[in-house]
Amino acid sequence: MNLFSDIRRLVVETLDAMVADGALPTGLDYGPVAVEPPRDAAHGDMATNAAMVLARPAGLPPRQIAEALAPRLQADPRVETAEVAGPGFLNLRLAPLVWHDVVTEAIDAGPAFGHSGLGAGVKINVEFVSANPTGPLHVGHTRGAVFGDALASLLTFAGYQVTREYYINDGGAQVDVLARSAYERYREACGHAPEIAEGLYPGDYLVPVGEALKATYGESLLDKPESAWLDTVRAFAIDRMLDLIRDDLAALGVTMDVYFSEKSLYGSGRIEGALALLRQKGLIYEGVLEPPKGKTPEDWEPREQTLFRSTEHGDDVDRPVMKSDGGWTYFAPDIAYHYDKVARGFDELINVFGADHAGYVKRLKAAVSALSDGSVPVDIKLMQLVRLFKNGEPFKMSKRAGHFVTLRDVVDQVGPDVTRFVMLTRKNDAPLDFDFARVLEQSKENPVFYVQYAHARIRSVMRRAEDLGLPISDHPRLEDEAEFAVARKIAEWPRLVEIAARNHEPHRIAFYLYELASDFHALWNRGNDTPALRFVQEDDPDATAAKIALPRAVGVVISTGLGILGVTPVEEMR
Repeated sequence: MNLFSDIRRLVVETLDAMVADGALPTGLDYGPVAVEPPRDAAHGDMATNAAMVLARPAGLPPRQIAEALAPRLQADPRVETAEVAGPGFLNLRLAPLVWHDVVTEAIDAGPAFGHSGLGAGVKINVEFVSANPTGPLHVGHTRGAVFGDALASLLTFAGYQVTREYYINDGGAQVDVLARSAYERYREACGHAPEIAEGLYPGDYLVPVGEALKATYGESLLDKPESAWLDTVRAFAIDRMLDLIRDDLAALGVTMDVYFSEKSLYGSGRIEGALALLRQKGLIYEGVLEPPKGKTPEDWEPREQTLFRSTEHGDDVDRPVMKSDGGWTYFAPDIAYHYDKVARGFDELINVFGADHAGYVKRLKAAVSALSDGSVPVDIKLMQLVRLFKNGEPFKMSKRAGHFVTLRDVVDQVGPDVTRFVMLTRKNDAPLDFDFARVLEQSKENPVFYVQYAHARIRSVMRRAEDLGLPISDHPRLEDEAEFAVARKIAEWPRLVEIAARNHEPHRIAFYLYELASDFHALWNRGNDTPALRFVQEDDPDATAAKIALPRAVGVVISTGLGILGVTPVEEMR
């Protein structure tokens, strides 16, 4: 049940009736017609812009359309009043029975309440984290991991077929650096002082890798040229780092469906195949690029390169795909990787990148557009920085990784549920301040606590009713404005799910849950002053049966919403 869709359908059907009666001309496009919550709740329960958006194509003043539409809408038993406002907006107040039905529907549907057919038949690939396999995940990866996983869950809830994917960057020079760093830890395990030269990875996390190398190979790799051990140590270290990354993600509650190796593209012909396809389309050529902005003629050496004509698909400049020495640029395997995604039949692609990849967005979108002939959209979400604080002061944690705070450090401090929720309390393109003290405090200012406290209060109501042997009912008794406010907020849930899924914005779920919890706590507090509003009426079983329907419905939505975010609802606060 999506009440907003239902009322929009009513508006459209009424407009059709007006067309049939000659009050409106034929051929009107109802696409822009919307029904949504009014900006000011005092104006009504819903508002529609129908008269405003149809005025010009209909050749009529918007108020004339609105004044003709209002009484027709009001004839529906669900609409109590329909009032024209301003230049032609229509504010609607719905009958109390509508809000009773919303509560009943939420209870009856349970976890399926808010499910949508929005993504039916659509396959989406969500690639996220994709950190270099050279060390443990850091706090920046944490935000991307939470965002990507919550987005995948949201899209699944909205009916999409979702694949969670991790792209392993194991084909570049960084994995050779990893191998050399691990070899020094191997030498250390064999009793030699490690030589951690500048440019190598200094973190202690490689000590167990060195010890595992010694346990596996003994001292057979010592005193040999790099060419003799590099491939072996590199493969061994990458495997261990991937195990570490999987463990870190598991600690956060994230499980990938696919791990795709960049290295698997080399020597397979897939890079060549993707570029051959682009060449057939006239998009690969030999040419010379203009100097980068800010370069002077003295420090710029023009040279002919193999280029992708990405400007034909929205990029600012064409991009090199082959180095002057004949090797691939880092962009070439990325083109092949995304061609592989297209070939696997995904209808949409979503990539979750760090903010430092902002300059990569246009070229990647251009590549996917070219490879799919514009049929596969790609949305690239950039994660802004996470700044760590404690009691409002910048917080430095132990850095076992050598030079950064790890995902595991954060999870060990506050737990996966708090970590996940807090990471979604800001939109992805805004910096996020993570205060270790504040995220654990029990106050309204802490959204994690505030939402979980609402769920715990609901569970306490249900336990109290069960202990007293009181009956329960799916049919609520709503009488006070605070009760109707909660029911109205519940009614927004299906609409909110569709908006969040369509825009790829899981943070909307966290925001909504906080608002729902706030309305619920306000009602709870009114019950402290007005006994008739308390959910459990020990001397009136029938009243209790009806009263606890509302918190049951709230509990359904909070539990479902937290599930989408990957957060476990608490049964009681300790």
